[in-house]
Amino acid sequence: MSDGGYRIRNKKEIHFLTLTVVEWVDVFTRKDYRDIFINSVKYCQEKKGLMIYGWCVMSSHVHLLASARNNNLSDVIRDLKKFTSKKIVEAITYNDHESRKECPPG
Repeated sequence: MSDGGYRIRNKKEIHFLTLTVVEWVDVFTRKDYRDIFINSVKYCQEKKGLMIYGWCVMSSHVHLLASARNNNLSDVIRDLKKFTSKKIVEAITYNDHESRKECPPG
């Protein structure tokens, strides 16, 4: 997932976030990769205090309405993106039938 360079300034508010895949590659068309993202979100909700008010997974990006219980949304999203991107790249690498192996690395 790419780093758009935006910073969360008012950490107590709910934010509309868009998380994009590098080069807008359509990885979320595959259920396995969507599940990696969803499981990462669930983990962050349970363990890191991520609060989701609405979300939509598109083919190459995700929209979230989110905040964090500890007002550390920037940290939670950073960890979510880092963990999720590593897991998806790993899943692509070990999938013998994956056409996305030729995409540029993140």
